[in-house]
Amino acid sequence: MNIPDTSAKRIVIIGGGFGGISLAKKLGRLALQVVLIDRHNYHTFQPLLYQVSTSGLEPDSIAYPIRKVLKRLDNFHFRLTSVEHIDTAKQEIHSAIGKLTYDYLVIATGTKTNFFGNTRIETNAMPMKTVPQALNIRSLMLQNFERADDCEREEDRKALLRFCIVGAGPTGVELAGAFAELKRHVFPKDYRHLNVSEMEIHLFEGGERVLSPMSERSSKKASLFLENLGVKVHVHTIVQDYDGDVLQLKDGTTMRTKNLIWAAGVTGATIDGFETAQLMDRLNRYKVNGFSQIEGFENIFAIGDVAYMETAEYPKGHPQVAQPAIQQGEHLAKNLNLLLQGKNMKPFSYFDKGTLATIGRNRAVADLGKLKFGGFFAWFIWIFVHLAALVGFRNKVVVLFNWAYNYINYDKAARLIVRPFTRKV
Repeated sequence: MNIPDTSAKRIVIIGGGFGGISLAKKLGRLALQVVLIDRHNYHTFQPLLYQVSTSGLEPDSIAYPIRKVLKRLDNFHFRLTSVEHIDTAKQEIHSAIGKLTYDYLVIATGTKTNFFGNTRIETNAMPMKTVPQALNIRSLMLQNFERADDCEREEDRKALLRFCIVGAGPTGVELAGAFAELKRHVFPKDYRHLNVSEMEIHLFEGGERVLSPMSERSSKKASLFLENLGVKVHVHTIVQDYDGDVLQLKDGTTMRTKNLIWAAGVTGATIDGFETAQLMDRLNRYKVNGFSQIEGFENIFAIGDVAYMETAEYPKGHPQVAQPAIQQGEHLAKNLNLLLQGKNMKPFSYFDKGTLATIGRNRAVADLGKLKFGGFFAWFIWIFVHLAALVGFRNKVVVLFNWAYNYINYDKAARLIVRPFTRKV
């Protein structure tokens, strides 16, 4: 991998998400050689992927080059590749471009979409975990509107204009709200000869309510916002099959749609090389102790969504959102500093800053400690929090400008089919 030898200990970080980046940024003053590995050369701000999918933002406004994020680290190396295997006995990683030994290893690979073993849904549905996948959804949406404008058969046209989202967590709810805003404000101007009112937005949730990780009050308010926007919310409803044209529910109900977006769950993006006992079977996450060490190892750590850390406050592990990953990365950097000094590490303690979800224009819900509220003020806080969390000054400015333009003009400017989506056969 052409990483120079050094007298300093080498720490290899796999994954340039929130956890990996927050850790690397804090390692600059330590006597370590830092090697970060990722399949992409950029960090993605995943909470805003849905806005790329729905033409609100261009992808370069929510992505930032990893080398630029970490340019101030002196002894830092980045490699664009995927890690295929970890040889824990030899302290060696095996990647697509070669092998590399490590003194410390941190796995921060996050999650991937979980289709729960349903291969037909996996083949035909649209996931949204990466920038390319978000662009695929944008292209498919616009291509299907173009086809609908040229479609004579009513049944086929309605299938093209029926958007089904599976999973009513924050991603599904925000995506449904964004589609509803397009239907209400944008598409009627673009497709003046098409009856845009035929566009349907369905949100399916297997549980009893939307936004189940949030409070019941916020969940009810989010449902009301969605219904007011014309979104059809289906709770206690499980999608069982989809062949690319017909969606089938567990109760036998079917509907035609050319747009099925899967946001129903995730599974840990683990790497080959560990025993089954070191993984949570159902969640596919690494079992870690309070210091983020993977069970059975002193120099291998896991942080973020791929780590499962049981605590008294979080007996089922921390929520798989950005804040635990960021805080675990920062805390691990402090513990590595203690480790290098021969001191005892300190256990991780998560500070919950609250949860926010937006549902279209001027609508959001917020759980901030004991405060549970929704509406314009929650939406304003959501904007401020996401702007502050974006990496890079340029991205903050570009996103703020786009949001201001969209808000004033009731428009979403990124309605471009730059890379047409073609479904794999």
